[in-house]
Amino acid sequence: MDKDVLKFVTEKTHELINSATCSSETKAAAQAWLDSVGTEAELSETRKYIDELEADIMPIDNLIGFAESDAGAQVFGADTAKNVAAHAREIKSAGAIYCDCPACSAVAAILEKKDQLLK
Repeated sequence: MDKDVLKFVTEKTHELINSATCSSETKAAAQAWLDSVGTEAELSETRKYIDELEADIMPIDNLIGFAESDAGAQVFGADTAKNVAAHAREIKSAGAIYCDCPACSAVAAILEKKDQLLK
């Protein structure tokens, strides 16, 4: 793997781990990937990490649907859920494909390097 790509993905992985919006499963996959860098397990852990990232990134339409649901109101609180949905609709109209929370933003940046990570 190119050292500039490795440096970039490592930085974004640390951002992801430190994000309040990162799930525990994604944090575990991120840490496992970091621990594998430079070892024989690196390629297999990279594949697992990418699979986890692809499974966990929140498509914008899913975010809107969740924020507008009863479950979204319970998680965010009614007023915040309305604000999240409005924000999501706004960024969708500007072309966003995914949620722009810190975790999803880090994941999107990492996934942009997916092909380079698997080399």
